[in-house]
Amino acid sequence: MTRYFSEDTSEQAVIARLENCDDPRFRTVMEGAIKHLHAFVKEVEPTLDEWMAAIEFLTKTGQICDDKRQEWILASDTLGVSMLVDAINHRKPHGATENTVLGPFHVAGAPELQMGDDICRDGIGEPCVVRGVVADEDGNPISGAELDVWQTNGEGFYDVQQPTEQPQMNLRGKFRTGSDGAFWFKTVKPVPYPVPTDGPVGQLLEAMGRHPYRPAHIHFIVSATGFEQVTTHVFVDGDPYLESDAVFGVKDSLVLPFEQDGDAWSVTFNIGLAKAA
Repeated sequence: MTRYFSEDTSEQAVIARLENCDDPRFRTVMEGAIKHLHAFVKEVEPTLDEWMAAIEFLTKTGQICDDKRQEWILASDTLGVSMLVDAINHRKPHGATENTVLGPFHVAGAPELQMGDDICRDGIGEPCVVRGVVADEDGNPISGAELDVWQTNGEGFYDVQQPTEQPQMNLRGKFRTGSDGAFWFKTVKPVPYPVPTDGPVGQLLEAMGRHPYRPAHIHFIVSATGFEQVTTHVFVDGDPYLESDAVFGVKDSLVLPFEQDGDAWSVTFNIGLAKAA
């Protein structure tokens, strides 16, 4: 191996500079990143203009991020990386509800509500009741489990996307189960919606010939003392985008029928939590 950088030995030359790194995990991560990045460049052989376009994409992706929008999460989601990292870190035992992506629109500090309260504050959409039971892997109900729920309104927008049009914390709320582990709340039936396409990730999706739509769903973060937290969705069975979700978030176990009863819809979503390690 030459003492200097060359095309043939590029990754070895860069990895050799890690010899004084005293963090074993960080070194493992960086060695992997360097190997795969250099292998990618050698495989596709980008022109200088193409590489500059890539740098500009990365720059613009960072510039569009703020406290209400995270374009990097959107990029990770639409490339399937978020779901892969999630799957590796949340291998669930039988009886536990599967994880899926958090998404870029979760907001901390949702109001704590009483069972049966309505999280819809703008009246847009078809009424829907969501009910279920939070239980352990063996089906025993969990008392005091917290459910943090959020979704778009009936027109497919989260409140943070329309801060001057929707009430603050519209379609967001927290509920806590009683001794029977049961929960229920009122909302509106979720609808499909596109991820934001006015930024670099939208341009990337268009260039790949992909649509930006997510199938209709409601988000949940469910936690309880002594159990692993689960971040998940419930999806509407029959939605046209289930098999082409822009962020690859759909799992068979999370697709459930929404049934219509008069003017309202309803779904039963039972949630299983795995015991904490």
